[in-house]
Amino acid sequence: MLLVHLSDLHCGAETFSPKMLATAIKEINALKPDVVIITGDVTNSGLFDEYKLAARYIGKLRCSRVLVGSGNHDYEHTGFLLWDHFFPRPEMLVLDEVLIAHLRTARPDRDTGEVGYRQLVWFDEVLRKHEDKFKIVALHHHLVPIPDTGTRPNIVVDAGDALRTLIAGKANLVLCGHKHRPWRLSVDGLPIVHAGSVSCRRLRGFFANSYNIIRVERGSLDVELKIVGGKRISFERVLEGYDAISSEVKPVR
Repeated sequence: MLLVHLSDLHCGAETFSPKMLATAIKEINALKPDVVIITGDVTNSGLFDEYKLAARYIGKLRCSRVLVGSGNHDYEHTGFLLWDHFFPRPEMLVLDEVLIAHLRTARPDRDTGEVGYRQLVWFDEVLRKHEDKFKIVALHHHLVPIPDTGTRPNIVVDAGDALRTLIAGKANLVLCGHKHRPWRLSVDGLPIVHAGSVSCRRLRGFFANSYNIIRVERGSLDVELKIVGGKRISFERVLEGYDAISSEVKPVR
């Protein structure tokens, strides 16, 4: 199964790049993925016109399975009232061998994320019900601090409880966005993969706009970083630091 994971479109921001998003969508359509997963901040301020813009771009994805999750920017200015109107898609996909679910961590007018007790109880039951499947969990906020992203305390406030539920329920992969910084780590054997921003110029360090290409085959997992308009880069090189990939990344203009 071929998955594409993108995040942090920020449609409507001064730093939003329509060219980058259009290029990314063209590349993604050429890949013909089985599923596209978007981990939030599709808008910049949760405004009606931004939602219309984001929905128009996302509607250009030629994939029958697109799972769109919300981020903290989408819930600003009562944007949470617009979310289900523009993105009424189900937030859980149950396929033959794979379960993909989105956990809502955004809260109105808050940068911090929270899964919440009731959602964790519900998802614990979901994980147990589908224990025979490869279980992928998508959420906007990060569960573990990410290097090079500062000390601002906007992690998931109940990250410990969320990690306990995911690990006990034998989740196989967690996908996050939020920090505009591609990264990969593991907590007690649970892989957590972060996407950078696909179309916002507010980037971390020397990283360009990017998204992740993920292949799941018989329980095995392969993840690559794709520079929008550029090369694929193994996450091993991303983890080595800026110097290891600087020759692969061109400044966004």
